[in-house]
Amino acid sequence: MTQPLDPVHLTQNLIRCNSVTPAEGGALVLLDEVLTEAGFACTRVDRGAVSNLFARWGDKGHAKTFGFNGHTDVVPPGDTAAWTHAPFSGDLADGILWGRGATDMKSGVAAFAAAAVDFVRNTPPDGAIILTITGDEEGDATDGTTALLDWMADNGEQMSVCLVGEPTCPNEMGEMMKIGRRGSMTAWFRVTGVQGHSAYPHRAKNPLPAMARLMDRLASHELDQGTGHFDPSTLAVVGIDTGNPATNVIPAECTGAVNIRFNDAHSGATLTAWLEQEADKVAAEFGVGIDMRVKISGESFLTPPGPLSDLIANAVEAETGRRPELSTTGGTSDARFVKDHCQVVEFGLVGHFMHQVDERVPATQIEELKSIYTRILHDYFA
Repeated sequence: MTQPLDPVHLTQNLIRCNSVTPAEGGALVLLDEVLTEAGFACTRVDRGAVSNLFARWGDKGHAKTFGFNGHTDVVPPGDTAAWTHAPFSGDLADGILWGRGATDMKSGVAAFAAAAVDFVRNTPPDGAIILTITGDEEGDATDGTTALLDWMADNGEQMSVCLVGEPTCPNEMGEMMKIGRRGSMTAWFRVTGVQGHSAYPHRAKNPLPAMARLMDRLASHELDQGTGHFDPSTLAVVGIDTGNPATNVIPAECTGAVNIRFNDAHSGATLTAWLEQEADKVAAEFGVGIDMRVKISGESFLTPPGPLSDLIANAVEAETGRRPELSTTGGTSDARFVKDHCQVVEFGLVGHFMHQVDERVPATQIEELKSIYTRILHDYFA
């Protein structure tokens, strides 16, 4: 039997690749080499300034094709002097692996790559395994997983199901998996009035009271009370600004922004229509102009509990002794793109230290994650 691929060592080498979005940093080159040596057919699917890697073992178009998705890009390290170990050192000290990406999510990529390599070497399945690895999850996410999925559609590549290896566990390995995600959108408002002297407010048209009223109406509104698998949707006021340093001047305009995380009771389109209605009401009430710009980062989605979630949950429970909670909490992930291709769930490490200075993870967690992913593959192809 071939020597098992060490996921901790692979994570160390990936961390040593300075792949702050959108830099590739050598991470995908390394994975290409490792996977090609194991018999995977690898293709670089770069788009724009973003590097991506597609890898398949087995016959193209096989009816039983298991997919993994993940990313090797990382957020900036911040103040490097504040790190106990250099952010791209990949140091392993007292059983703890340190570095940017140790949690989010070079460890997850290393774990599923190592699991896939060992699996096809030792127990070649009647089926195929696909790995889609992007360098644009932490950035705009416009040329990463979406580029891979576009390329797959153009080239007749299809996953039957997919597991995204993002960190999903709040405190202990095995306690949570994601079967869906809330949608996310941001709306920016610009209220335009008439500038004037603050001693003569009747000669001006102050945009600030209108903005305050609009933000209050939006923040005070109950979007919903939650749905079967989702918590209530939330709206947060994230900015109000006039850029006005003078206290004796009523400014001509004011800007504001809100961010909405929404469940499957809504869509980006229905929420956009509601925001426009509220803005129009306030504009008419105060006699000002209100312009709005919206960016929808992703729609909400749900993979209903069933065979795929049972497959993952059974493997997690077998390896950790914990039955993971089926959750839809948290922010967005690239699963929001994969769900248009095939059924998708997420399972990965404990996410305590992701994006923090001194990002780190116990090495045993990475080894445990590889074991879970290996069991998932065995059970899927059994």
